[in-house]
Amino acid sequence: MRTIASIILFGLFVAVSPAAAEDVFDGTKPLLCASIEALDCDPGVACERGIPEIMGAPQFLRIDFAKNEIAGPLRTTKIRSMEKNDAQLVLQGFEIGLGWTLAIDRFTGNMKVTFAGGDSAFIVFGACTSQP
Repeated sequence: MRTIASIILFGLFVAVSPAAAEDVFDGTKPLLCASIEALDCDPGVACERGIPEIMGAPQFLRIDFAKNEIAGPLRTTKIRSMEKNDAQLVLQGFEIGLGWTLAIDRFTGNMKVTFAGGDSAFIVFGACTSQP
């Protein structure tokens, strides 16, 4: 019985090990990302915190590296640049008058997206997972 339990625990460890997670977020496999929290910021005032969907951000995004695009329910935008290091994958682009940067932690899948333009900035926190 101990052997079976050891095999199961080893399998769980391998499934969530950093090396395995890093392979998921390497910029080659499609990802599904969910928005969790958002901040809407203007100069000189405190940022407004809220639910991304209520603040105008999509609840889910699909990242398709083969097509070099990110798709939400209302629009699709091109990924104009992508950089990767050991810790994160960073995507950048421009949409509806705003420059954006999307950073994904390569070990956890945690996502941060910033949108900036004019006199305001918008930040979305979320998480990504791989798509089959």
